[in-house]
Amino acid sequence: MNIANWINAFRPAEGPPPQTLWAFMGWCLSGAWPAMGLAAFLSAFAGAMEAGTALILGWVIDATVASGPDGFFDGGNLALIVGSVAFFLLARPLLFGLSAASNAIIVQPNVNPLVLSRLHRWTLGQNVGFFDDDFAGRIAQKQMQAARAVTDVATEVINVVAFALASLIGSMALLLAIDWRVTVGFGIWLVGYFALINWFLPRIRTRSAARAGARAMVSGQVVDTITNIKTVKLFAHDDHEDRAALGAMQSFRGRSLDFGYLAAGFRFALMSLAGLLPVLLIGGTILLWQRGMASEGDIVAAGAIAIRIAQMTGWVSFTLMAIYANIGEIEDGMQTLTPRNRLEDDAAAKDLDAQRGEVAISGLSFAYGRDAGGIDNIDLVLKPGEKMGLVGASGAGKSTLVALLLRLYEAEEGQIEIDGQDIRSVTQDSLRRSIAMVTQETAMFNRSARDNILYGRPDADEAAMIAAARKAEAHEFILDLEDHKGRTGYDAHLGERGVKLSGGQRQRIALARAIIKDAPILILDEATSALDSEVEASIQSALERVMEGKTVLAIAHRLSTLKEMDRIVLMDAGRIVEQGTHEQLLEKGGLYARYWDRQSGGFLDVKAAE
Repeated sequence: MNIANWINAFRPAEGPPPQTLWAFMGWCLSGAWPAMGLAAFLSAFAGAMEAGTALILGWVIDATVASGPDGFFDGGNLALIVGSVAFFLLARPLLFGLSAASNAIIVQPNVNPLVLSRLHRWTLGQNVGFFDDDFAGRIAQKQMQAARAVTDVATEVINVVAFALASLIGSMALLLAIDWRVTVGFGIWLVGYFALINWFLPRIRTRSAARAGARAMVSGQVVDTITNIKTVKLFAHDDHEDRAALGAMQSFRGRSLDFGYLAAGFRFALMSLAGLLPVLLIGGTILLWQRGMASEGDIVAAGAIAIRIAQMTGWVSFTLMAIYANIGEIEDGMQTLTPRNRLEDDAAAKDLDAQRGEVAISGLSFAYGRDAGGIDNIDLVLKPGEKMGLVGASGAGKSTLVALLLRLYEAEEGQIEIDGQDIRSVTQDSLRRSIAMVTQETAMFNRSARDNILYGRPDADEAAMIAAARKAEAHEFILDLEDHKGRTGYDAHLGERGVKLSGGQRQRIALARAIIKDAPILILDEATSALDSEVEASIQSALERVMEGKTVLAIAHRLSTLKEMDRIVLMDAGRIVEQGTHEQLLEKGGLYARYWDRQSGGFLDVKAAE
C-alpha cells in the first residue's frame, strides 16, 4: 500500500464543526489520528535517541581516558567502536529518515486538503445570507487560513513537541544516571522555562488572532475592490479605494507590530534563560568531578545535553510560539466559518419527483426575521406549463418569493408544494435541479464556454451541449471566441464573471445552460432588463425555445416583455394586489395599467417602477 494514502485526504467529516477549539481541531483531523500517531511515535523515538547520542559520547570519552593515548583502538574497545559507528551511521539516520518521511509524505500533504475540503464543504452549505453579510475574499481567506493553521499545528506538534518531550525525558534519565543533584538543577531550570512559556504564549495566541483578523480584512477589501474594478474606474474612485485599502493595511500593520514587540521580548527572555543551562549542567558536573563523584565522560555527556537542549530551547519555543499563533488563527477562522447559518434537509427528505412542474403556494409569509418587509400571506398556483409574469416595484417581494421557492430561506409561515410535494420534505439539491433560472446579472465562471454551459447538466455529452448552444443562438459567436492563452471556441475561457462577453452573449450562454438543464420549472429574473431593446428582441426567439413545455415564472420591470404571458401577477408591499392577462389588467385600470401607461408613454416613474 502506498504510504501517501494512509490518510484519506478528502474524507468527509461527521456532523457540523464544533465551536470550541479542541473539539474543532478533533473534527478537522478525525480519521487522520492513526497515521499522525505513528508519525508522532517515530518523532518521539528520534528525540529520545538524542540522549543516547550524549550517552555514547560519554562512554567513548571515558574509554579514551581509561585506555590512554595509545590504547583506545585495542581489542577491548571493539564493541564500543562498532556499536558507536553503527549508531551514528545506520540507526540514527534511518530513524530520523523514517520520522521525516512519515511527516513529509503521510501527514503534511494530506492534512491540509483534508481540513480545507471539510471547511469548504461546510461553507458551501451555509445559506445565502451568510455570504451576503461578508466579503467573498474574507471567507476564502478564512478557509485557507484555518486549514493551513490546523495543518501547521498538527505537523509541528509531531515534528517538535513529541520530539522535544522525548528528548527532555531521555535527558532527565541520563542526568539522573550521572547524579541526582544535576537532575535537580535541570528540573529547576525547566520550571523557569515552562513559567516563561506559560506567560508569553497565551498573549501570543491573542495577538495572533487579532493579526489574522486584520489580515483577512485586507484580503476582503482588496478582493472587493478588484471584483468591482469597472465600477471603481467608471466613478474615478481609485483614490477612495486606495484609502480604504490603506486603512485596512494600517490596521494589519498595527496588529503585526503588537505581535512583533511581544515576539521580540519572548526571544530575548528565552535566549537569556537558554544561556543559563550550560552553566548549570557543565559547572555542576565539574564540581562533582572535582569531588570524584563524576567522570570526564559525565562532563562531556552533561555538556552535550546542555548545549543540545539550549539550542533546542530556542527551536522548540519559537515553534510553540508559531503553534500558539496558529491556534489564534484557527480560533479566528472558527468564529467566521462555524456558525450554523444554514438550512438543513430533513432527516427523512427524499428527492423531489417533479414531472409536471405545478407550483402551489399557500399562506406564504416571510419577513427576514423582522416585523415588516418580505412577503405576507401569498396564495398562488402555477399550473403545469403555465407562463406567468411577476411584476411590482422594487421591494414588493418578487425576489423574496423566488428565494423561498428555491428554498434559499425557510418560510416563516405557509408552504410551497411542487407537484404536491412540500419543498421542506425534499432535498434542496433535488429541488434546485428541478428549477432552471436565468437572472439579470448572469453568473459566469472564469472557465471555458463548455464548462459554463455544462454547469446546467455536467453529465451531458458534446452533442447535447452544442444543441443547447444552437437553441440559445450562442453557437456561432462561441466558435469565434479566443482567450489570452490562445484557447478557442468552446475551450476559450470567459474571464471572471464573463467580463470578456457582451451582455447579450452572456445571456445566450445562460440560456444555453438553462436549456441543457431541461428542468420542468423555469424562472426568468429580469433576464433581459440589462440589454438594449435591439439585443433583447434578437434573443426573444431563444427565450421562447427555453420556455417550451416549461412552467415559467418571469420577473420583469419592462412590462412589454410580459405581454404574451398566460397570466400576470402584480405584487405591492409583499402582497398580490392584481392578477390576470395583460388585456384584463389594462381594462381594470388599476396599478398595472398605471405602470403600463408610464412606460408606454416613453418615460418611467422611478418611484413607481423601481
